[in-house]
Amino acid sequence: MEFSRKSLVIKMLISAIFLLGLSSSSVAEFRVARHATTSTTIEYPALNCRKHSAVLTEFGGVGDGKTSNTEAFKAAIANLSQLAADGGGAQLVVPPGKWLTGSFNLTSHFTLFIHKDAVILGTQDESEWPHLPVLPSYGRGRDAPNGRFSSLIFGTNLTDVVITGNNGTIDGQGAYWWKKFKEEKLNVTRPYLIEIMYSSQVQISNLTLVNSPSWNVHPIYSSDIIIQHLTILAPVDSPNTDGIDPDSCTNTKIEDSFVVSGDDCIAVKSGWDQYGIKFNMPTKNLVIRRFTCISPDSATIALRSEMSGGIEDVRAKDITAINTQSGVRIKTAVGRGAYVKDIYVRRITLNTMKYVFWMTGSYGSHPDPGFDPKALPVIKGINYRDVVADNVTYSARLYGIENDPFTDICISNVNIKLTSKPKELQWNCTNIQGVTNQVTPEPCNLLPEKEIDCPFPEDRLPIDNVKLKTCSISGNF
Repeated sequence: MEFSRKSLVIKMLISAIFLLGLSSSSVAEFRVARHATTSTTIEYPALNCRKHSAVLTEFGGVGDGKTSNTEAFKAAIANLSQLAADGGGAQLVVPPGKWLTGSFNLTSHFTLFIHKDAVILGTQDESEWPHLPVLPSYGRGRDAPNGRFSSLIFGTNLTDVVITGNNGTIDGQGAYWWKKFKEEKLNVTRPYLIEIMYSSQVQISNLTLVNSPSWNVHPIYSSDIIIQHLTILAPVDSPNTDGIDPDSCTNTKIEDSFVVSGDDCIAVKSGWDQYGIKFNMPTKNLVIRRFTCISPDSATIALRSEMSGGIEDVRAKDITAINTQSGVRIKTAVGRGAYVKDIYVRRITLNTMKYVFWMTGSYGSHPDPGFDPKALPVIKGINYRDVVADNVTYSARLYGIENDPFTDICISNVNIKLTSKPKELQWNCTNIQGVTNQVTPEPCNLLPEKEIDCPFPEDRLPIDNVKLKTCSISGNF
């Protein structure tokens, strides 16, 4: 791993697990059976099991960490795609070894299974990363105005796709890309580790992702997504290494995962300014639970600033953060338009934080000068309850927009203990409206006391009704 602060990250991991209590329920269970013939069968949970199966070595894969396997991945997936067309689906097993590769595309009714002793390595040969056009809801690349590199594992217009393993590893070898970004030598946007577009029935689970060139997991314009049991690690000073970024997605579940990041651990998005407004695809019906974050310079969960398609009905609970800049942060600006509404957060445990509550109405990054200054975002129905925080510098910075206040904010049952040298003004509030109940330190006068328990929905979203099946792979692993 390319951690510039490796010992610090290890200490953070230990602290997060033992001080803040990553529960044993966050670890997926796998059954491994070894047979007398030395063949091994591994059972794993998935949306669907597959009739056809192959191993990467059958298509010329070489797991020495030096040989490019881009063509082997492409050949394997092309072959299995034809077999999957009979309705039985297909799976590709990445066996033990180090598998250097450039970008490759997945197919429908397909499982990519990464063995626990396998590492997929992202190549630093840029010729093996195809260029893609900019995302229509963004209008330009995030790093540069032109196109973008395809993600290491990419898929578009898919149905029923699973990326999983028994804790196999995907290593983006990001230091090469971080250096180019910091030196402003990029003409197109850096690749992500995993990106799935215009797809449905997606599962990403039981993997370790390290050193992504930029964002780690980016489902976009998609629906019915399960993301669970991920460990995502990047140096805390690496640029834009967001953990999980659901973007213009519906019916998504993120759970039982752990992120150490140089940016937001989860960033909920839906497009940027006039491009997102025109594309008009919100992120909605999002469940986040049993999630742990370390990110000293960013948020645990950001409802952020590329939100011009709208964000609504987000339900986050049982969230832990340590040595992280903020808890659940809202970022927006004049020109974004759309809305962030019906946000529900409960049972949050925070330790060593700069801010507990942070809302920003002046996050002024724009794709180009063509944004509409009359496009004002609507921020309302923001609910936080049952929050415990220790070693905090600021309790809250809540900044709405002049003539466009953030409304219907509810904060209840919150106990914040301050650092030894806290800021004198603990609640800094402008252009907001709401209520609080049983909150310490005492909130600002724009959030008066009212006897209320802030709401959290008890109904189940459709994604929680999806049941995974027990599937298996067999081989001499």
